[in-house]
Amino acid sequence: ECDRENAEVDFKLRKGDNVTLEVVDGDGDVVRTLFRNRRFPAGRLDAGWDGRDDAGRVVPDGDYRPRVRLADAHRTIVFPNEMKVDTVKPRIEHFSVSRRVFSPDGDGRADGVSVAYELSERGRVRLLVNGKQRVRRFGQAPTGALQWFGKFRGRPVKPRLYRLELVAIDDAGNRSRRVFAGSVRVRYLELGLDTIRARTGTRFGVRVHTDARTYGWLFARGRGQSTARYLVLRAPAKPGRYRLFVGARDRGDSARVVVTPGP
Repeated sequence: ECDRENAEVDFKLRKGDNVTLEVVDGDGDVVRTLFRNRRFPAGRLDAGWDGRDDAGRVVPDGDYRPRVRLADAHRTIVFPNEMKVDTVKPRIEHFSVSRRVFSPDGDGRADGVSVAYELSERGRVRLLVNGKQRVRRFGQAPTGALQWFGKFRGRPVKPRLYRLELVAIDDAGNRSRRVFAGSVRVRYLELGLDTIRARTGTRFGVRVHTDARTYGWLFARGRGQSTARYLVLRAPAKPGRYRLFVGARDRGDSARVVVTPGP
């Protein structure tokens, strides 16, 4: 039940003849007679084979060829074209994911994730993200890699966890089972805490998760730029609830800062 479940056999008769069309295995034994001693006029003749023998059973995996007998011409022709029967599903033997956190913000740093793979045979590979195909590889090499740059319809996806799966399809159309390749997180800029507590007039710090070289911050009527991955600021002299904002490349995050009276 795939796009390669039948083989097409096409040829052209120079003259009308009584034709027998058979499928033979590597030893020359007939496994299927598609038609016997049937009269055809000169011209093109089309037939198909579904990979089954005369009893309706799927033949063993291997190479087969069409054989034509022309009764009037007293000729038997074995076609050089092989028809390969393959019912074995490919397997994804190994895979590796280049990183588990990335930010598709176009700054050239950790903009995507690469998934390398090794198959049991030649095949095309699909990368599914949250169950939807997002990347496919057209080549048939048994090894390779797929890159996902965290975009859908040309726009960066939302920051969150995404589930990765791999599927392989071989030359015959057999499809492997889905292989879970783990989850990756899309993160643009994120503070390590949602709520920060500090005493009036004291310094406090918070982790800033980003691959941007610099980012801006805004807090208690103050603002600035920083390259530090651990941002340290001073709490206001007045107790209360404040908001800390950080941002880079139109992406940002915020945290609540609760300032209590000092000792």
